[in-house]
Order: sequence, then structure tokens, then C-alpha cells
Amino acid sequence: MAHRGLQRFFEELGPGLVTGAADDDPSGISTYSVAGAAYGYATLWTALLTFPLMAAVQLMCARLGMVTGCGLASVIRNRYPRWTLWLACLLVIVANVFNIGADLGGMADAMQMVTRIRAYFWTPFFALSIAALLFWTSYRQIARIFKWLTLVLFAYVITAFLAHPDWVAVARATFIPHIEWTKSYLAVLVGILGTTISPYLFFWQAAQEVEEDRDHGKMTVAQRRGSTNKELRIAKRDVITGMLLSNLVMYFLILTTAATLHAHGAKNIETARQAAEALRPLAGPGAYWLFTLGIIGTGMLAVPVLAGSSAYAIAEGAKWRSASLNVKPHLARKFYAVIAVAIVIGLALDFAGLNAVKMLFWSAILNGLLAPPLVVMVVLLTSDRRVMGNRVNSRRMQALGWICALIMSAAALGLLILLR
Repeated sequence: MAHRGLQRFFEELGPGLVTGAADDDPSGISTYSVAGAAYGYATLWTALLTFPLMAAVQLMCARLGMVTGCGLASVIRNRYPRWTLWLACLLVIVANVFNIGADLGGMADAMQMVTRIRAYFWTPFFALSIAALLFWTSYRQIARIFKWLTLVLFAYVITAFLAHPDWVAVARATFIPHIEWTKSYLAVLVGILGTTISPYLFFWQAAQEVEEDRDHGKMTVAQRRGSTNKELRIAKRDVITGMLLSNLVMYFLILTTAATLHAHGAKNIETARQAAEALRPLAGPGAYWLFTLGIIGTGMLAVPVLAGSSAYAIAEGAKWRSASLNVKPHLARKFYAVIAVAIVIGLALDFAGLNAVKMLFWSAILNGLLAPPLVVMVVLLTSDRRVMGNRVNSRRMQALGWICALIMSAAALGLLILLR
């Protein structure tokens, strides 16, 4: 009986689980590695802070897609001036393209470590493989593949225990926040917030709820509009599970690099690759292999989400018909063209000589600067009865949304002041 209940629980997981797992992409791994190496256990408390905030925002996006039957960009188009929509889309797409380039570069660097074949050859290989996955498989197959790919994240939980941390210091840092008013610390803090509560995930979450309805035969907005209490409960479990997984991995990544790199004086790590290489002599080959293969697996999950969320944003904003992963490419040429262009530009950034190392970390900071206004927009939309009917946010959800926007704005503002 318990086994059947667990099986049903896993089967009901979908967009929320994939969204949470995609959040821990190579950019995120790099950011968390930088945090752990530079400041030890001092940033562990951020995992407890970000979990309820990102869960609340992603749940708002999920409910928005389910109740309206439309993606986030479509709802913004219907409620706000066009310049608001296209500015939001432009900012997200720019951040996404840099993130794609950073993630492809990070994956290629990881493969170079494993195979000794230059990253130069692996970058186009991964780009073509991901494009083929999106172009020549159905949404149902993609969703199934993504769901199983999330298992790779547990590699980072196992790695943390192989690192033998100081558990007393870990507990203290987890529950007692540590903040430094310095440019480097605030950059790390904004990076953590930006890679955890990322704007592209807002568009992806809402769009995937719509895709789930399409997969069940609800092809028109009228058919998709509205949700039952049961559907909303399932979505809530899905989103909370995905965000919990995301924050759990974030926590153990910081813990691993703090217990190994920071503890042994390696405080100037700039990439996940450097972190993996440094782990081998400190935590053994097992930790090294788990850490490295995790970079590749999470990249295979995150790059399609980044490219896909860009395509959904533009397609919904421009009111393109047949803009869906459920539709074959020859029937949705413009939609798939956006996916292809996003991946190609990301690939070009790598071949243009831009440092994938820097892109990984700074793309997270860029997301941290862009997220606050989009969080405000999501809170306003999901609190509007003209949009949500009687499914508007509860007071607790509204509070969490505003707290999220306030904290991210304060961190971003603090960083901008110190950068002057």
C-alpha cells in the first residue's frame, strides 16, 4: 500500500520537479561552489531563506498557468502595456542566452576533465544533442526524460557526506545568518538569490502547466481555464517537492566546498570545474566523479529549460499559434526557431572567446538583478481577481511574494551601491 502511494506521488510530480531541478544548473553549481570556497559554511543559512520564497513564487506561476490557461507572457500582455511585456521578455532572454553559453561551457569543461578531449569539441556536441532532444521528441518524452534526469542531483548530497564536514559548525551556520557588508560577499549573495529564484523559471513553470493541459487534450484557452481543488493540491505538492530538492542540493553543494576547499585554504575558486579538480585530492575520487558528472547531467536538464522558456516568452507575447513542445517543428517553425537561435547564440558566446568561467557566475548575478521587478509582477497578477477569479493568493502567499521581492531588491541595491 505504501509502495503504491509512493509510486502515485512520483507519477504526479511534473513541472514543479523539473523546474526545481533545472534551477541547479552548472551556473548554480558554480555559484554555490564559489560561495562555499570563499566563505565556508557562512552562506548555508541562505538555503533556509530561499526555500519558502522560491516555493511561493513558483507556486504563484503554476497557479497562474493552471487558472488562466495561459503562460506568464500571455497574461502580462493582457493586463499591462506592451512595452512592459517586451522589456520583461528582453531582459529574461538576454540573461537566458548568457546562461546557455555559460552552461554549455561548463558542461564541456567537465567532459574535458573526464575524457581529456578538448572542451572545444564538446560544446557543439552538447548544443546539437539538446536541440535534437527538443526538436525530435514529444513533450511527454521530454517530461519523462527530465524527470529521471533530476536523480543526478542526489550526487551532490552524497558528495557532501564524503567530504566529512564539521557538523557542529554546519548546524551553527545553518540557523545563524552571517552577513558581510563587502562587495564580494554581496556579489555572492545576489548570485545565490539570482540562481535560486531565476526569472526564466517563472515563464517555464507557467508554460509547462499549460503544456500539461495540452498533453491531456485541452487545446484551447477556454478548455484549460480553471482548475479543481485536487489539481491545485497536486501542483502544490509538485512545486514544493521540486523547490525542496533544489534547495537541498544548493545546501549540500555549499557544504561540500566549504568542508573541503575553504577548510584547506582554496578560497579563490571561480568555477565548478576548479571545484571538482580541487575535490579529488581532498575528498577522494568518488566525490570528484560525482561532482563532475552532476555538472553534465544538470546542464542537459537546464539548457532546454533556458531555451524553451525564451521561446514560450516570445511566442506568448507575439500571440503565435502552435507555439508548443507538443507540436512538431514544421508546424511551429517560429517557436522552434527561437529555441535554435538561443542555443546558437549561447554557443557563439563560447566560441567568441568569452570566458565561460566568468559567465557562469555573472549570469547568476544578472538574474539576481532582473528578478525583483518580475517577482512584483507575478505577485500583482496572482493577487488580481480579474486574472485569477476566486483563486487569488492567500495573505501568506502574498506576504512571501513581497518579502522575496524586498530581499532580492535590497541585496541587488546594496551590491550596486558598493560597485559605484
